[in-house]
Amino acid sequence: MSRCEHGVEELCPAGAKLYERALRAGHVGAEEAAEAPCLTDSGLLHPALDDLGRLEPVAPAAALHRLLRSSAARIADERRREERLVAQFEPLLRAVEPGAGGETPTLRLHSGTKPINEAITDAMAEAGREVLCIQSHAGLTGPRARAAVAAARERDQAILDRGARIRALYQHTLRHVPAVYGGFERLRGDMEVRGLDELPDRLIVIDREVAFLPADGDGGLALEVRHPALIKYFVTTFDRLWRLASPLYPTLEQRPTVNGITPRQQAIAALLVEGHTDAVIAERLGMNIRTARVHIAKLATMLGSESRAQLGYLIGRSGILDQEG
Repeated sequence: MSRCEHGVEELCPAGAKLYERALRAGHVGAEEAAEAPCLTDSGLLHPALDDLGRLEPVAPAAALHRLLRSSAARIADERRREERLVAQFEPLLRAVEPGAGGETPTLRLHSGTKPINEAITDAMAEAGREVLCIQSHAGLTGPRARAAVAAARERDQAILDRGARIRALYQHTLRHVPAVYGGFERLRGDMEVRGLDELPDRLIVIDREVAFLPADGDGGLALEVRHPALIKYFVTTFDRLWRLASPLYPTLEQRPTVNGITPRQQAIAALLVEGHTDAVIAERLGMNIRTARVHIAKLATMLGSESRAQLGYLIGRSGILDQEG
């Protein structure tokens, strides 16, 4: 008899079809189940009391309950195993950390939106000099954004009230988002915001002692960093981006156009010359793909381009990128 190459909690197509037939007819022949041994292995089919050559189906509700209970038991076993592993490795981790002896570890991973925001709030509660923040478009959309904004407003005002300053870098496209710009105006204190077309994902540096940055693509994990060399690197990177950025708040600097081409279109032109697709351009500049395509079409019209390849060539000849910024 062939064996099914899947777990007992799963059904292969042949098994699902045979189980459905057994439910409709009330039974199937034992020889029919040879092609789907998962049905007998999982207990979905069992021999009839009066005829061992006939297999009868277990009611779907009863079978599902049993399989779910088995799954829950396995999950509970894995969680107990995780707890044992954590208990075993915690003293080992403390033994090799530079912060051994009760000091704060230099790297710590936080999982989940609420724990991440709590860790940032705790770090800011102890700060009183400066907060540096890079906020890309990715961190200001969807559920991740709503949770972050709600948690940030109160803690930002608290640190400003203690006399600290906040310097924040945002993407230029966010100047048109009322919820973002309105958030600046609701804060009182020494806060300055500048903008760039492109930014890395979120970074927060507090008092040049602790930093937080994403540890995955969707914001579900964050790395807390207290290593002096890494903090210095983050601050240096921020300062260099800051010098390249233009003011957004409290004063808004209108960037000049070049031969009728707006700064946003200049940024798009630079990415077009690099050969990026519309989707990549939209993602990197923090706009939706429809808006990006509208700007690309305007560029093509202004430069007289009839194709994507020709547009890149004409952008290079136009001098737009030479005058950028």
